[in-house]
Amino acid sequence: MRTIRRGAAIPLVVISLALAACSSGAATLSTVGNAVPAAGSGEDTSGYGGAQAAASAAPSSAPAPAPSGGAQGDVANVVDDAKIIRTGTIELEVSDVAKAVTTARDGIRSLGGYISASNTANTKDDQPTATVTYRIPADKWEQALDLLRGLNGYTTKVAAEHTEAVEVTGQVIDLQARISNLQASESALQAIARRAVRVSDVLEVQSQLTSVRGDIEVLSGQLKDLNDRASYATLTADFNLPVVAVELAKKGWDPSAVVDEASASLIDILQGVVSAGIWFGIVWLPVLLTLGVVVGIVAWVLRRAGRLGAPRAGTPTPTV
Repeated sequence: MRTIRRGAAIPLVVISLALAACSSGAATLSTVGNAVPAAGSGEDTSGYGGAQAAASAAPSSAPAPAPSGGAQGDVANVVDDAKIIRTGTIELEVSDVAKAVTTARDGIRSLGGYISASNTANTKDDQPTATVTYRIPADKWEQALDLLRGLNGYTTKVAAEHTEAVEVTGQVIDLQARISNLQASESALQAIARRAVRVSDVLEVQSQLTSVRGDIEVLSGQLKDLNDRASYATLTADFNLPVVAVELAKKGWDPSAVVDEASASLIDILQGVVSAGIWFGIVWLPVLLTLGVVVGIVAWVLRRAGRLGAPRAGTPTPTV
């Protein structure tokens, strides 16, 4: 039988004491960074729970999650101003579409904005038109509207204008707090993974880390989108030439529409005539023929009866 040397026995004793100290912890970390019942509560804390206890027994090497209230307070300090998403549309009548679009582009760029989408076309009357979407710094929103309302004299009329503002400060604070809590859970899980011994414990912790990291990335994307839309407002502008009186008159009279109406009236009249002919041929003609036959028979009978009652020619009239 092999004997264990004294120098080799000391590390074994140290490891045993460390495991005993870890298993006697009052609470362990769950996979999301919250406390779970200790081993004395009657629940099973073996296996992966033992690995969690090992991480909670060494707080000096793993940062503890910050309290949720404190995290929200820090987030509130980060958000100094209200987060407002501004959107709007404006319809402009301009004297020259091309020059107006160029002037608007240069003006928006001077304000720190940029063009996110544009579309140009010609109408049925061969009139140019353009639709441009601008992204404008939130603090330059009113300046951008004033710019488009004038355009150095190219704007002749603001046909329509609609703006909308939605505050998302609460959503930003909530997302930042959730991301902070998930990051704290991720740090705790990483500490657990560093101290896990069994392969099954390592795989389970790695699975939880992957899930938490995915949630962090999703929420970070949503937060980035909100911050981007709050930082840069969206304004869509339509550029059109003024509508002259002749064009308005043309719009009031459409030859094709008149032809359609006349054709419809003619079809209605023809349908009425054909319907009347069908009714006459199927209903009234048989009735009239029947009446004619009856009248003819009655007339023949009366004529026959009159001939029988009339005296014959050449017959002497009796005298008294």
